[in-house]
Amino acid sequence: MERVTGIGGVFFRARDPAALARWYEQHLGIDPVPTGEGGKVWEPAGGPTVFAPFKLDTGYFGRESQQFMLNFRVGNLDAMLAQLRAAGIEVPVPEEYPQGRFARVHDPEGNPIELWEPKEE
Repeated sequence: MERVTGIGGVFFRARDPAALARWYEQHLGIDPVPTGEGGKVWEPAGGPTVFAPFKLDTGYFGRESQQFMLNFRVGNLDAMLAQLRAAGIEVPVPEEYPQGRFARVHDPEGNPIELWEPKEE
């Protein structure tokens, strides 16, 4: 069976797409989609990726109308949270799980973002 090799993009609606793209670039280091030839596309580092549909009535994403949640791997969760905190972004205390450490923040439009520092094996 032929298999996909990874996620090629994440697409979602936003009230102000340009401003939100700038926020993700400034605070999480995600390059925005190039607008011309020769532009750089964000290339995430390889690593584990979870693909998990949830039940319609899940409370895991936060508000009921939320249809998705982003989860980004990070190398150093404490450093990422300190960086976000220094920028005035509210950050929670990280939580420990068998898969690693997690912290959930929100972008300016209220979308949940789960930051994941995978457990080293």
